[in-house]
Amino acid sequence: MSRTLTTAAAPIAPGSGGDARPLVLLYNPRAPFHTMPLGLLAVASALDRTRYEVAIVDGRLEPDPVGALLRHMEGRRTLLLGLGVLTGAPIGDALALSRAVKAAHPGLPVVWGGWHPSLFPTECLAEAAVDVTVQGQGEATFADLVERLAGGISLEECLGISYRRPDGTVVQNAPRPWLTQEQLPPVDYGLLDVERYFSFKGRRQLDYVSSQGCFWRCGFCADPRVYGRQWSGQGGVSLAERLLELHDRYPFEDLNFQDETFFTRPKDILAMAERLVAAGRPFSWAATMRADQGDRLTAAEFALLAASGLRRVLVGVESGSQAMLDWMQKDIQLPQVLVTAEKCRQAGVGVEFPFIVGFPQESLSSVTASLNLARRLRAMSPRFTTPIFFFRPYPGSAITLEMERQGYQLPRSLEEWAGFDIYGGGSWVDAATVRLVERFRFYQRIGWDPPPGAWKRPLAALARWRCRTGRFGWALEMRAAQRLKPRAALS
Repeated sequence: MSRTLTTAAAPIAPGSGGDARPLVLLYNPRAPFHTMPLGLLAVASALDRTRYEVAIVDGRLEPDPVGALLRHMEGRRTLLLGLGVLTGAPIGDALALSRAVKAAHPGLPVVWGGWHPSLFPTECLAEAAVDVTVQGQGEATFADLVERLAGGISLEECLGISYRRPDGTVVQNAPRPWLTQEQLPPVDYGLLDVERYFSFKGRRQLDYVSSQGCFWRCGFCADPRVYGRQWSGQGGVSLAERLLELHDRYPFEDLNFQDETFFTRPKDILAMAERLVAAGRPFSWAATMRADQGDRLTAAEFALLAASGLRRVLVGVESGSQAMLDWMQKDIQLPQVLVTAEKCRQAGVGVEFPFIVGFPQESLSSVTASLNLARRLRAMSPRFTTPIFFFRPYPGSAITLEMERQGYQLPRSLEEWAGFDIYGGGSWVDAATVRLVERFRFYQRIGWDPPPGAWKRPLAALARWRCRTGRFGWALEMRAAQRLKPRAALS
């Protein structure tokens, strides 16, 4: 057996407890969103807490994240530092923190998991401060990794990881088989200071994931590569009971499901809704929904969902052009979007309808079709929103892989990936299209979400007229607003 990464301390005997337990330290990098670190919470919940102490530090909640981590490690045998790393701005914080902790504790194994290490498992190991990366589902893989590091056991047969040997050789192990939700341990919210997250969000909102994976094949998304188009979810009644139990422990007013495709198994969602209605609708909730899924639900089923507390769904439209939808393999039909929207309107359910424009070689007529559909949806209900994003080649997606084959170059270093703006358009989008989309964004916001004050109603009416007619020339209102309040940079 060849030498591999291991800790210097002696193996930990099973059943060790109290102060003898080694510390598994986890870090959530700073990022411009407020969701709870559910990925870290999932892998932490898979560990045997009689043998390991687990601490989660969230960089968004700490004025001095490095100091917070080092204080946790004082006088303790720390087994490893694990980070959940998303593509974009979080990489910059993850890099800085990994390097700082490595400088203070050179022998401490640093493990990266999450979306970016799943897409670039060996590339992340070009960074000297990263020793191991975890790919895909992390619960069983991370638990296995912890056991091996604690026991000084080789990582050669640890499925689902990539690692660097002491001689500098980078090894990518075979993937770990997919596990269903029933095979995974329940998530232990006791590992988080839940009240602190409520304060951070500004409301008593709990984040929850009831499923993993996605069956669909959308060409702009990396899910098919990361999950292999597999999906597994919790049963409806058991899910409801779990939510009610959490509500008793952390009385929250709203629940935000973070599932990729929440309505994949509608019978379970309806069963959950029935149980929540029977419990007196203790909280409101929001989730994702595909347009074809909404199309198949009846008006009565939408009424049940609304009665259970459903306040909003996110329905990715992506394009107002059927040809573009077919090209990106979205596998929905435009009439399904409008049917879903009408059913939600009748049930009093809010909807966020995201669009993506500016794909390579997308025509102006295709972009205009998206803006027209966005305007139509926005006008259907004051509870509907239609955010419009420029396409950015997200790593691992089918469209991005094709662009790479045609010569497009993704960032090469982690530093470059840290500056990757997932909301920014590509250089192939012409200035006229950018100007059109930016002006539509501005005027639809002013038109349907006008600022308070009766004197601003004529401005809202003018904005709606501009969106309806497509006349955005002489955008004096937009220029004045930008001078008064420059737009913040997106991350």
